[in-house]
Amino acid sequence: MLDLILIVIAIASGGPDGAAERVDTAPAPQVEAADALSYSDEAPPPSSEADPGPERVLPYTAEQQVATGRFTTAVEVKPILGATRANWIAVREFDGQDLVYVTHLWAWRCGLVAIHVGLNGAEPEPWPLPACHEETNAPNAMLPDDGLPYRAFPLKSVESMTVEVIYDDLTTEKVSFDRRGAMIP
Repeated sequence: MLDLILIVIAIASGGPDGAAERVDTAPAPQVEAADALSYSDEAPPPSSEADPGPERVLPYTAEQQVATGRFTTAVEVKPILGATRANWIAVREFDGQDLVYVTHLWAWRCGLVAIHVGLNGAEPEPWPLPACHEETNAPNAMLPDDGLPYRAFPLKSVESMTVEVIYDDLTTEKVSFDRRGAMIP
């Protein structure tokens, strides 16, 4: 084993006489910011921002954070929602209306106490969440009695959305979307 290590050191240093061969390479071309072009039609990702301003008092009570394996607490759903921010909300043109969907948030709602949605620069307002189905094997399942995870608005009236998620540990996250970045076919 020691022989192998000594051989590797000898090769790295250029052999027994210590003379390593130098290979010159051309420097990588530098691209100025003004020269860089974007060839993507894709909308930029949603922005995530810390909740600026004074700390506000929420009208909720924090829940105990114990991982249950059922994705019913903030400690379990926060990493998932953090990794999937771009999917929190969607806009679809259908039947002469803009439909704004919160299906993704409903699917992870058991670790949340509330979601607030603001359209076109308006202050986010509460969007009711159906109750978790703790008594079932799939507490986050969406059942027919839960209602529909979307709201209808006049066609092309939704230009931007701000979504605030309040986890059951009372931490918050706020994300902004533009119409183009949230559109689904």
